[in-house]
Amino acid sequence: MEKKAIGRIEKLSVDHFKSSRRKLYLVFLLYSGEGLKKESLKDYADKLRKYWEDVEVRIDDLRKKLGEVKRIYHELVDVGGKEGLEIIKKFSKESYQLVKKLFEEKATLETTEDGKLLRENMDWGRCLATNPQSSQVLMKISQFYLESMQKRDEHIARRIDETLKKNETGILFIRENNNVKLPSDIEIFRISSPILDDIHQYLKNLSS
Repeated sequence: MEKKAIGRIEKLSVDHFKSSRRKLYLVFLLYSGEGLKKESLKDYADKLRKYWEDVEVRIDDLRKKLGEVKRIYHELVDVGGKEGLEIIKKFSKESYQLVKKLFEEKATLETTEDGKLLRENMDWGRCLATNPQSSQVLMKISQFYLESMQKRDEHIARRIDETLKKNETGILFIRENNNVKLPSDIEIFRISSPILDDIHQYLKNLSS
């Protein structure tokens, strides 16, 4: 079956989505601002809050037009239900409020990640963070990190394909630079905010 990358999404009319095909709303998880200087953190926090407010408004609008979200998928969550909700609460306060709202309105929080793959990927990430001095070591660690990330994305795609049923709508919270590829029978709708470009530029300016 043809696969499509969820990062490449065309803007389609609402009528297009009123079909029996599976639907998936895509929400990008953004940098939390941890580590920013105090003077920058407040400005960034304001932008981040606006982003999530816009995302929630857009999702509520689509729910009214297209029906309720039935399944929730969230990166870094390797258990479902209430236990998964508690995991999100610990590391992503921004997405937690929205996930909690959908969960309390009877959406199912699915097990999204494979715990073993997730821990492997995070360990390779920690190795990269040590800033190896050997270029050969750095190359090897980078390779292992990217390979484990690819396996994670493939697992997430399988989980969605296996659990999102015909006529159902799901929502996926995931990083922007993902490589998740889904079957072509799943309609993908990117949920964003006009402030997203501003956030990208703001972080770019801070790093320059």
